[in-house]
Amino acid sequence: MSAAFDKIADQPLPAHRVGGDVGDYFQLLKPRVMSLVIFTALVGMVVAPGAIHPVIAAASLLAIAVGAGASGALNMWYDADIDALMSRTAKRPIPAGRITLSEAFAFGMALSAGSVLMLGVVANWVAAGLLAFTIFFYAVVYSMWLKRWTAQNIVIGGAAGAFPPMIGEAVVTGQIGWAGFVLFAIIFLWTPPHFWALAMAKAKDYERAGVPMMPNVAGDASTRRQIMGYTVALVLFAFVPNLMGMGGLAYLMTVLLGGAGMLGIAWRILKADSAEASHKAGMQMFGFSILYLFAAFSALLAEHSLGLMWALPKLL
Repeated sequence: MSAAFDKIADQPLPAHRVGGDVGDYFQLLKPRVMSLVIFTALVGMVVAPGAIHPVIAAASLLAIAVGAGASGALNMWYDADIDALMSRTAKRPIPAGRITLSEAFAFGMALSAGSVLMLGVVANWVAAGLLAFTIFFYAVVYSMWLKRWTAQNIVIGGAAGAFPPMIGEAVVTGQIGWAGFVLFAIIFLWTPPHFWALAMAKAKDYERAGVPMMPNVAGDASTRRQIMGYTVALVLFAFVPNLMGMGGLAYLMTVLLGGAGMLGIAWRILKADSAEASHKAGMQMFGFSILYLFAAFSALLAEHSLGLMWALPKLL
């Protein structure tokens, strides 16, 4: 772990730049990931039993967003060396020389402390503790350990991206409940087929950077089978909210149709007769899986917040 913090030393900046601008620091926050965190945390709040004042909810979402951004900044700080080797990430602020390592580290740590303290004050310390653990898990467990050590990095590390609904529920209830856990599990199962589909197409980038992603370690054939396996598990588990009475008819139809689409693309990946065909289907999976998760969580959000809960019998 001490070696990780040796990386705080500054990198030289290009002569034409004095430091990063606002846009560079915003990029450190990984805004696309942050938007997903905000959305899934909001759904966790809405499906949680009980009510919360809108001002507290808004302030809590802001704290969660800042915490997600802190995780992104610390991830970019630690991964600057491998980011420089990958075409997908080489233009990020640190490898491009617009922000130094020490600036990114200080920025990430300040946001981490501020977000946790803010959430604890405006909501409760259970939610704040979960946020702190999420930041630690993504920045340390995933970025510093799993990502460079095991091909299961996305599977285990995916928990970091799955925690926000649990944090959202804890904001409302002050505890960890089944609703947040079920949403956590859906995101957890969604993560491997989503990222491995992209990793197949970007395998050369990961190989050059020395990151042991599943396609580089186990090969395309094994990765395709695992994508299918996780997709089947996701599609089946996605019905649990209906069995628990969390989801209504709109959610059920969404996961039925979306699940059919996920399985269809996973089948094309599995049966592709060439690397080019599997990679093309993989990029389709990457895009469609985002739509699937957004649609499923949007259906839950609409049912619970807009009174559209055409309830189905609770079986569990």
